Amino acid sequence: MLNIGILGCGRIGQVHAGSIAGLANARVSAVSDAFPAAAEALAASHNAQVSTTEQIIADPAIDAVVIGTPTDTHYDLIHQSARAGKAIFCEKPVDMSADRIRDCIKVVEENNVAFLTGFNRRFDPNFAHIQAAIRAGDIGDVEILTILSRDPSAPPVEYIKSSGGLFRDMMIHDLDMARFMLGEEITQVFAVGSSLVDPEIGKAGDVDTAAVTLTTASGRICQISNSRRATYGYDQRLEVHGSKGMLRAENLLENNVEMATADGFAKAPAQHFFLERYQAAYSVEMAHFVDSVLAGTPPAPSIHDGLQAQILADAAALSLETGAPVNL
Repeated sequence: MLNIGILGCGRIGQVHAGSIAGLANARVSAVSDAFPAAAEALAASHNAQVSTTEQIIADPAIDAVVIGTPTDTHYDLIHQSARAGKAIFCEKPVDMSADRIRDCIKVVEENNVAFLTGFNRRFDPNFAHIQAAIRAGDIGDVEILTILSRDPSAPPVEYIKSSGGLFRDMMIHDLDMARFMLGEEITQVFAVGSSLVDPEIGKAGDVDTAAVTLTTASGRICQISNSRRATYGYDQRLEVHGSKGMLRAENLLENNVEMATADGFAKAPAQHFFLERYQAAYSVEMAHFVDSVLAGTPPAPSIHDGLQAQILADAAALSLETGAPVNL
């Protein structure tokens, strides 16, 4: 039985606690949050103890921590948890700075603790099936990958100001997915972007509509399209074209009923947002983390994957700023 402490009892902390509750080999032992009411509510629903973050990290009975706190707290929590010998599940991004992530890698490796970066989309059943089919050679050699990711609406501008920007906050998932699917490191990044959804986002120094082209050493290409607005729901699609065929994952809809009338064919909207769309992925992700820690095997995606995604996001931001491709 793996005893887990939840650091951060907001939306994502609640999701991870729910995933742990569904496992027979793990339990939520303690929770902490800057807002006592949030911690008390989550603790009550999972028969857990309300503690401070410091108490959870220092408690020898707690084997692992889930870091679901704001990104600017991750660095210190990773260092403290690693030095205490805790296995670490950390939400993305590990940090906004690639150099600070390298510092985190050093302390994680020095203390030989398990670390998983929370790129939950790798565990989506459809995306995982595509990746397995690619590795099995079902479509031959991968030639071009297309990833579309569009949120139903833009977040508040105040969030935008502290988010690190679209590439580091939103597209970082897609950048990790590109590496996951291509099976090869990216050597060039070219980005374009505009503020078309909300002019205030542009005034805050960010974009809300962007496209990135990634190229590998062998010439494989990935095209990523992001938007902060999709009127029809949470748009999450992926297509891989290879020398022998193509693999595609479409949106998950609110239901799979299709209505046909004289006016044509109609389907339901896409599921509303990430909590609904990736519910299964979150559950599989946590099960993988727990199983890996108990078995003593390295979980994936690792902290190194977190670093590589951050490097790509930084390169995309630089490309947008300069108007030129960035070679890695």
